[in-house]
Amino acid sequence: MTPDGAPQTHVAGAGEPAGPQSDVAPGLDQATTEVQPLEVVVVTGLSGAGKLSAGRVLEDLGWFVVDNLPPALLQPMVELGARGDIRRFAAVVDVRSRAFSSDLQESIRVLADAGNRPRVIYVHARDEVLVRRYESVRREHPLQGNGTLIDGISAERTLLTGIAGDADLWVDTSDLNVHQLRATLENAFAREGRTQPLTATVMSFGFKYGLPLDADLVIDARFLPNPHWIPELRPKTGQDAEVSAYVLGQDDAGSSWTATPTCCGC
Repeated sequence: MTPDGAPQTHVAGAGEPAGPQSDVAPGLDQATTEVQPLEVVVVTGLSGAGKLSAGRVLEDLGWFVVDNLPPALLQPMVELGARGDIRRFAAVVDVRSRAFSSDLQESIRVLADAGNRPRVIYVHARDEVLVRRYESVRREHPLQGNGTLIDGISAERTLLTGIAGDADLWVDTSDLNVHQLRATLENAFAREGRTQPLTATVMSFGFKYGLPLDADLVIDARFLPNPHWIPELRPKTGQDAEVSAYVLGQDDAGSSWTATPTCCGC
C-alpha cells in the first residue's frame, strides 16, 4: 500500500526473479532438452520365420527390445528412449499391427529424417519350412482367415514386398537353428564382421559328484595317475607347482593336452 492507501504495483526488473504468482514461463534449458540420435533396428518379416528369436538375440546383445510395436509408435518410443539412457533400440514389428506395411515404411523414413540410424532386419523362410513350423505348434497364420495356411503365408509375402526391398539385412532361417541365427546377428551387430574369439573356462571336478551341468566338453583325465595318492602331494592342489609338474610330466599328458585345442575347434 502507498502512504495514501492506494494499492502498490511492483514490476520485476530484468535481473530480478519472478515471484510465485508470476505468469512468466521459465526458459527451457537447451542442454537438457536436446535429444541424441539412437541406433534403431526394426525386426520384421514372415510370421514363423524367427522374428521373436532375433529380438531375443538383440536383447542379449544389450539392445532395448519391444515386441509387437505398432509402426505409429516407433517415433514416440525412440524419443522417450533418447531422453533416458537408451542408446540402442530395437522393435519387432509385423502384420499383427494394423496398417502395417505403409505405416512402417513411413515411420522408418521419419526416424531417419530425425537424425536416427534405423536399420531393418527382414527375417524369412521357405514356404514348406513355415508350414512345418506352424503345424508343429498347431497355430493359425494371422492372415489365414477362412483360407488355408499357405494362403496366409502368400498374402503376407505380398504385403511385405515393399519393406523387404528396403531391408538392410535379409536372414533366411530355413536351414538355421537358433544358435546359427544368433551367430548371424552377432556377426552383424556385435562384432561388425569380425570373428568372435573363443572364450573357454577350464575347471576340474570329481566324477563322484557328477558332471557339471553347463559343461560343453568333458575331457576324461582318469588315464593319468592321480596325485591324490601321492602322500606328499595330497595336501596340495592343482595350482601348486609340484602337482602341476607331476601331472604334466606323465608320458601321456603331453599328447592329450596338445590334442585338446583341436577338439575345441581352436
